[in-house]
Amino acid sequence: MKKTIIITSLFLSLFSFGQENAEKENLLPLPKMSYLDSLKTTFVNHSTSNCIDERWLSELASTELSDNMFSDISNFNADTEVSYDLSTELLKKRLAKMDAKSPFNIEYNPALENTIKAFLKNRPKAFERLMAVSEYYFPMFEEHLAKYNIPLELKYLAIVESALNPRAKSRVGASGLWQFMYPTGKQYNLEVTSYVDERYDPLKATEAACQYLSSLYGIFGDWSMVLAAYNCGPGNVSKAIRRSGGSQNYWNIRKNLPKETANYVPAFLATFYIYEFKKEHGIMPKKAPLTYFETDTIMVKKQMSFKHISELLDISEEQLEFLNPIYKLKVIPFEADEPHYLRLPKNKMGLFVSNEEKIYAYLNYLETYKEKTKSEFIASTSKDSIASTADSTYVSKPKFERKTQFHTIKSGESLGKIADKYNVSITELKKWNNIKGNNIQAGKKLKIYSDKKVIVKTESKSNNDGTYTVKSGDSLFSISKQFPGVSIEDIKKWNDISGDNIQPGMKLKING
Repeated sequence: MKKTIIITSLFLSLFSFGQENAEKENLLPLPKMSYLDSLKTTFVNHSTSNCIDERWLSELASTELSDNMFSDISNFNADTEVSYDLSTELLKKRLAKMDAKSPFNIEYNPALENTIKAFLKNRPKAFERLMAVSEYYFPMFEEHLAKYNIPLELKYLAIVESALNPRAKSRVGASGLWQFMYPTGKQYNLEVTSYVDERYDPLKATEAACQYLSSLYGIFGDWSMVLAAYNCGPGNVSKAIRRSGGSQNYWNIRKNLPKETANYVPAFLATFYIYEFKKEHGIMPKKAPLTYFETDTIMVKKQMSFKHISELLDISEEQLEFLNPIYKLKVIPFEADEPHYLRLPKNKMGLFVSNEEKIYAYLNYLETYKEKTKSEFIASTSKDSIASTADSTYVSKPKFERKTQFHTIKSGESLGKIADKYNVSITELKKWNNIKGNNIQAGKKLKIYSDKKVIVKTESKSNNDGTYTVKSGDSLFSISKQFPGVSIEDIKKWNDISGDNIQPGMKLKING
């Protein structure tokens, strides 16, 4: 009886603040700090720093460069003369210099000259941007190309294929950095399911591309022919060879290739040339603040969404989408016999690994919420905050209500800045306001939704003797969160527990 009175006094004091307003609404107030915020204060090496600068992330995920590259390959006429201040003789000397140190057969051709001049004339700024993005991917490409003994120059192929956009998709359905069609991707073990499309995975797609390129070289024995076959298929290249009288020189069979492929190899060699002679043409590459090798992966042990990872690790959903383009629904599935991986910047990976047990405990906690309607979720009794009175014990059940507010855009504000202010994602802002690009106009209003949590009082069967009975799936952390003001260390001290192991059925003292 004495213990019951002590517990009653404890909880009444904790919940007395705001009691007057609560009585008006028949609701109990929540503690100021949310469960998630409380959890994150316990994280080891907790950091809220951004991993990828917002502008850099926008550049990495931009579709503009890939759209322009697709247009150039499809529509540019490489046989039309282009006016640009680069003499043919100087170009021939530079191409000969490239040929001397490359396994490619690089020879002068008017179509190549026109393509180089068109790129230099129309796209110098695009190449400065591409050179920054390539710093992110090229080290990883080169590692895989070297593993398969493939010329390192083939790293430029991904620029021609996708302009280094991991989410690029062509009009015919080719996808990812290396633009795999569905059948070819399946042939090289790139899985496609409702949740996953591995054609978008930079690492797995690069491995598959290296295997495919090696296979094509085994057929044609010439890297220019390999490029042509990569674009239009080995069958079309074989037909072009037959129609050209058996010639094994790309420039001799070019007129018999599909139009896109006729532009494809010149575009590749022009890209190679511009990278080699960027200084001579005044192209100043942007610098990449992060490379692919500054990220790492971890196998997930439970299904998790980008939203929850974002909330736990303070990393935007946009960054997670960029780093994990493989996941079509922004959810990493869990299958016991099929491992799936989460890619993070290394500083966030350290945060995840150091607090892995707490992260999975939080995900378990979230599973207690069951969707009732679009805007209401009720938590299960065993995981809710508890308040006591002298007569009975009550569970404070969270209920979410959709709240709408409006933000008037100020001059100089970006979507990212506004999203940070309201703790929402850029993707959500765009969806709520039907925004297609990244441009917003000062003075216009943006609709912003949030889920406001209130507390409804319901009776529950809990111990009245100042103890808590451990249930299956409980941890010291999850139990401590049920009792405001009670820490893990308090429970350990009151129950003489040295480690973290507890068993279902155990009774734990909660009042000391």
